[in-house]
Amino acid sequence: MLRDSLRFLYYALSSTSPAASPSACRSLSTLLRDYETPGILPPSARIDRTLKLQSQRHWNFWDMWKYPAFAVGKAACLARDIVVYNIWGPRRRTWGIEMTIISSLMRDVSRHSALADIAMVRMVMGLTGLVPLPADALVTPVTFRVHKRNLRGIIRDLDAQETGERELSGEWIVGKKLWQTLQSDHRATNRQSTSGDGSTERHRSRVVLYIHGGAYCYSSAAAQRMISIPLSKYTDARVFAINYRLAPETQFPGPLHDVVSAYMRLTDDLQVPSKNLVVAGDSAGGGLCLALLLYLRDNGYSMPGGAILFSPWVDLTLSCPSWETNAAYDIVPSPGPDAHLHPVVMYLGDGLQQYLTHPYASPLFGRFEGLPPLLIQCGEAEVLRDEIELLAHKASLAGVYVQHEIYEDAVHVFQSFPFLGLVNAAFASCHDFVSFKLSELQDSPKLLGDVCEARLGDDIDNENVRVVRGDGMETCAGRHDVQE
Repeated sequence: MLRDSLRFLYYALSSTSPAASPSACRSLSTLLRDYETPGILPPSARIDRTLKLQSQRHWNFWDMWKYPAFAVGKAACLARDIVVYNIWGPRRRTWGIEMTIISSLMRDVSRHSALADIAMVRMVMGLTGLVPLPADALVTPVTFRVHKRNLRGIIRDLDAQETGERELSGEWIVGKKLWQTLQSDHRATNRQSTSGDGSTERHRSRVVLYIHGGAYCYSSAAAQRMISIPLSKYTDARVFAINYRLAPETQFPGPLHDVVSAYMRLTDDLQVPSKNLVVAGDSAGGGLCLALLLYLRDNGYSMPGGAILFSPWVDLTLSCPSWETNAAYDIVPSPGPDAHLHPVVMYLGDGLQQYLTHPYASPLFGRFEGLPPLLIQCGEAEVLRDEIELLAHKASLAGVYVQHEIYEDAVHVFQSFPFLGLVNAAFASCHDFVSFKLSELQDSPKLLGDVCEARLGDDIDNENVRVVRGDGMETCAGRHDVQE
């Protein structure tokens, strides 16, 4: 009783209390009026449209003292939060010590962005690759050339510049059980062709195009295997994760062009039926998923069967209240007031004023009529919560089937933290959405043709294949480890 009273007093004095959803103050339909017209910023926008991308900062010897000062300050903050956790309890009801430590390390880090540059941030983000991966999967790195496809719309000029020399990379992820099923189907097909018996039917599976997050500036397909591997295993689907070009080296709409090229490679080159495809992404990758859907619809291309969005970033104007009310809890640092390492400025560059509210950059400003079914997951404690709630409501009003899930006390892209009990429930929901809901709303996925299966097999089953073993370690032993 005394501990609960002290805990209430401490958090009442030291931090903002968990906020209610935007509907607690104004109706969702009223809030959506601020996003009706691209080109007009919502009154609550938290970004200066006059910001310009800054050149690389130069360091000198006298800046060195700032690094130990930052480390000491962060260590003191971490020690305080651990003490508070053990005396007064967690900052959020369901948090354990792991989430407390991660939140403490990430809180207010943007205030010290002057200590880093883009290369340093990418190096630190790359350290996540040292974490043991989810077990039992086959991973195949892939490189392919980008060809001119006579694309329409906003990326027409970028497509016209392609000569067939530029390359993009990505990787296939296939869960162990699915791989063994596919191999069994392949052997059965070979027996049929020999015996003339056509009674056996191949496995009907979907293919997922996965688009990683990272504020358009960081991360990679490999860095997001904490999501892509379980996604393959739970959805029983082959996952292709694309490495699109990052900002600030490549700015909008360049990353969208890369994602469209990856989608066209699956549908045109590998001949995967579009309705067998599901696009999925986290954070900025979720925003790119929606941009891809809007681009395909607007330009008359075939649409995928559905989309799975993990904490999608859909409003680059940073207008929603949860950017402030959840800042004390989430792992996403709020961008600073200047342009240094500001992800929106790096992504849009000199096109900031022109594209800030463009539906392909900030999908919340778009129209959603005609989009395929959406599964949208977000955390109650993340800074993007309110804009995601507005996204789900706006898509529902447009007649789109939306399955919107808010997970208690969860932070941004919580699916990448396997120690959280919510993660299994989130991926189980992905399984139900892909395996049952999409088949209920649409026709069952088509049987992939012989040419498609052969091309997918050549793309996945080659000398570059790697195996993530049962202990989560990646090996180059080859596909035979999966067959055992």
